[in-house]
Amino acid sequence: MTETSSTATSQLIVPPAAPSMPAVPPPAYSSGASDPEKAIDLVPEAKRLPSYSSSASTLDEKADIKKAEVWEGFQDDELPDKTQGRLVRNVRFQMLSLYRRLFGIVFFTNLGIFIWYCVKGANASQIATVVIANLFVSILMRQEYVINTFFAVACLAPKSWPLWIRRILARVYSIGGIHSGAGVSGTVWFILFVGKATREVIDKGKTSVPTLALSYVILALLVGMVTFAYPAFRVKYHDHFEAIHRLAGWTAVALVWAQVLLLIDDYRAEDETLGHAVVHSAPFWLVVVLTCSIILPWLRLRKVPVRAEVLSDHCVRFYFDYVNTHPGHFTRMSVNPLFEWHSFATIAEPGKKGYSAVISRAGDWTIQQIRNPPERIWIRGIPCYGVVRVTPLFRRVVMVATGSGIGPIAPVVFAKRTEIQLLWTASAHRKTFGDKLVDSLLEASPDTVIYDTRVHGRPDMVKLTYRMVQEFNAEAVVIIANQPITEKVVYGMMSRGIPAFGAIWDS
Repeated sequence: MTETSSTATSQLIVPPAAPSMPAVPPPAYSSGASDPEKAIDLVPEAKRLPSYSSSASTLDEKADIKKAEVWEGFQDDELPDKTQGRLVRNVRFQMLSLYRRLFGIVFFTNLGIFIWYCVKGANASQIATVVIANLFVSILMRQEYVINTFFAVACLAPKSWPLWIRRILARVYSIGGIHSGAGVSGTVWFILFVGKATREVIDKGKTSVPTLALSYVILALLVGMVTFAYPAFRVKYHDHFEAIHRLAGWTAVALVWAQVLLLIDDYRAEDETLGHAVVHSAPFWLVVVLTCSIILPWLRLRKVPVRAEVLSDHCVRFYFDYVNTHPGHFTRMSVNPLFEWHSFATIAEPGKKGYSAVISRAGDWTIQQIRNPPERIWIRGIPCYGVVRVTPLFRRVVMVATGSGIGPIAPVVFAKRTEIQLLWTASAHRKTFGDKLVDSLLEASPDTVIYDTRVHGRPDMVKLTYRMVQEFNAEAVVIIANQPITEKVVYGMMSRGIPAFGAIWDS
């Protein structure tokens, strides 16, 4: 079957349909399974459809047929055994992901210091310094300039370096583990601080009643933020989480300012002025920096013009020209900047000013943008790097996109900074995303594999990806998809010794 664009001379070969077999229904997913591959791949082998990869950009029919034969029958491939035992690989690739390892390093380092302070004894002022230090680290790890710096440094590694080093550097997007580890640790330390301050107030020590009263309010805010940031709640009630995190965080920072000044006043020497004590206090300067870190993105808040191109009832493409972006960037958009923000990958095309973003139907906000596109929209901060930024660390990469996941991947394909084999699975690509995007991808990467799930059902993504890795001799896989598919493919590759990278829930 051939699908031809009216705007392109290239020919797109899609897998031939199998009329004698019904389309495979979407696979079930069980979050409780210990093996991500088994958790989502519950379609019986006998009911899977035979499929072929699509190839493009040739007018030679024989060449097209030859290319199709190279990819045909991937569903019947036998995947190699995983390289480690089930317990080891589940611990390594799931329970002890780099995000969790970073969280653990931060948390258990704090726990050791916590125990030491409890044994040797410390006053409220000393404990408060550790609290502020943790909050400082937590907030800075969410600062756009800090995130971009981490990515820039990690991606400086040349392709000549050993693969094991580049593989570790490519997981730079897991630095959110430092943010959450410091945030939780800071809250635990604050509980100790409140307990010590309460004892000092009772014993007529240095801590004053106003300082203690503020501390109880701040503690309630911190506990609330940590509780509502729990992954299950955050995913299910994302807008509520974001509003609570932002408004409670701002309130807590304002109260921390008051608390720090009160505590400095409580502990300063009788012959020392408050001003002198403040400027010589480490917590004061830490609070100054973390406050500037929070304010900085909001100083760049602006409402910018947007040109909308409705591609279908499933997605819309926004065009901006207020800034140029680079592959791997995403920006934050909002129509109500105080309460909700939505991140979207930027699509920059070489030689063209500005960028675009593909917004697909995923909830009330995206549906509103598709049905009633705005003429202007709020943008906050600067473009920030995400997971696909790590692609140039590798010589040859298989990039996998499902549906609107093509948005983050497209600018990397256009940039041509590394050798890429693109796999894009979606439903009716041209009808859903428009000829312009499809043709531009085929022009930049003629060997793009396009798989129409509406016609041929859902493929076994691990088998298809592994086949492409072997044929392309790729060093790594980068995938942008929904969380279950991302976890399945990343686990399926990593457990077979192939570096694979995909967005995590807190990346």
